Order: sequence, then C-alpha cells, then structure tokens
Amino acid sequence: MTEDARSVIFGEVLYDCFPDGTRVLGGAPFNVAWNVTALGAAPLFVSRVGDDPEGGEVRAAMADWGMDTGALGTDPDHPTGMVRIWMKGSVHGFEIPAGQAFDHIAAPTSLPPAVPLLYHGSLALRDPASQAGLQALLGATGAPIFLDVNLREPWWDAGFVNELMARARWIKLNDDELDLLHPQGGDAATRARALVDRLGLEILFLTKGSAGAEAFAAGGGYAVVAPRSKTEVVDTVGAGDAFASILVLGLTRGWSLQQTLERAQDFASAVVGLRGATTRDRGFYRPFRDAWRV
Repeated sequence: MTEDARSVIFGEVLYDCFPDGTRVLGGAPFNVAWNVTALGAAPLFVSRVGDDPEGGEVRAAMADWGMDTGALGTDPDHPTGMVRIWMKGSVHGFEIPAGQAFDHIAAPTSLPPAVPLLYHGSLALRDPASQAGLQALLGATGAPIFLDVNLREPWWDAGFVNELMARARWIKLNDDELDLLHPQGGDAATRARALVDRLGLEILFLTKGSAGAEAFAAGGGYAVVAPRSKTEVVDTVGAGDAFASILVLGLTRGWSLQQTLERAQDFASAVVGLRGATTRDRGFYRPFRDAWRV
C-alpha cells in the first residue's frame, strides 16, 4: 500500500443531536473520513444525504474541509440522517430513526484505481438498499474490507453481523460488542484469538474504553496499549471512530501493529476531550500530523 492510494469509506453521515440543542456532524464512517482527511489522506466517502437544508450543509462542510463530495448522493425521498443523543455524565445513548437517506446509499459510478482498503460499519446496512449499494461497490473494487462493528439497538442482528465479519480482512469491535456477538468460549483474549483463527482475519482490534486496546494478528501476533496519562473526558461520542481513523492510516501506510495501536490510543484520548466526534479546528490535528509526518 502507498501513501497516495485512496481508501473508500462507506456508510452513514448524520447529525448527532445533543440534549442542549447542539448539532454536530457525525456517523462513524463520516467521522473516520473527516479525521483521515484532516490527517493528510484523501479517502473517497460514499454516502447519501437528503434533498434538504441539512444535506446541503453536509455537502458544504465536506467541500470546505477538502473532502471529495463526488460519491455523496442526494435522496429526494428520505431526509438527511440524524441521531438523538442522551447523556448521563460521560455515558451516552442513542435513538436512531428509521428511513433516512443513509439507508439508501448507492455505489458511485467513478472509483479510485486499486483501492487498498474499503471501510464500512454495520449501522448503514440495516436496509437492503444500502446492502445492495455496498455489494456493488465491493464487486467494482475487489478491495479488502475493514469492518468497524457498530451495534446500535434495535438495528442489528447477530447472524447478519457474523456474515459481515466472515468477509472482512480486518475487524474492530469493542469489548461489549465481543460479549454480545461471542459471549462463550473463555475470556475476551481467548475469544478474540478464536475469531482471528476461525475467520482467517489479518488483525482483530479490540477496544476496551479507558483500559485501552489490544490487537490480535494472524500467526499469533499481538499488541496492547493503555492511555498514557489521565484523560480529560468531555464526552465519549466518537472515541471509537477516532481510534478507527488511525487504524485506517496505519493499515494503508504500513505502520507497525504496536505503533498503529499507540497512535490510535493517543488520538482517541484527545478526541474524548471534544464535544462531539470531530472538530473543524484544523489546529487540533496539527500536532498529530507533525509528530507522525503525515
């Protein structure tokens, strides 16, 4: 993989709506694409917005940030996505209405050559229309899959998520998701290793909140990381997306497993100090770009 190769990121873009009336652009795939762009890459973000003011705002924000809007479709029948977020301290929950534009994502007609990685989650695949869009995209690119498991009640089914996992090369999930999908078979590390072996994965990344993360690679490879110091938490929305953003960079730029994990942890620890999952402050990203020379 080369630094100028363009990854494809498929999935939802939406507004995270907080109890105080604040609206922040979000959606795990959008957050990943936003962060990866800010850190020097040029992913192609494949999604869909409504033919409404919010959709126009998304398109304008992407263009202003330097993101390619060529694969952002407009849906005349369904609204731009939104999620209602409730907070209790640093803990958050979600309410995600059905029938939104991101449920109807179509594959773009123009794609980068030799896509090194196709990232997607599980939420945007709750509707058959987006499932068909992803399948067409996979057929057109033949790219290896990075699956970022994102279980949101009631929008997931264990059988379907396991099907998605079976065709991925890399998977990221958190310890709660591991417990939901594979509750039996030993401790978390044993179950994670069993998944790598059974699915033929290259790497499984297991995030554990304030306890850090582990990575289990084919052939017995292993890495572990914990936060370097006490982290100031404003909210945890987007922490996992921040972590995944750096995994995308590490996988496409040939960083070592340990280096990738450490950089992902450092970046996620900074993001939880924000309100929302991303920021439009380019200065927030500059220390990471300078330190990593990206």
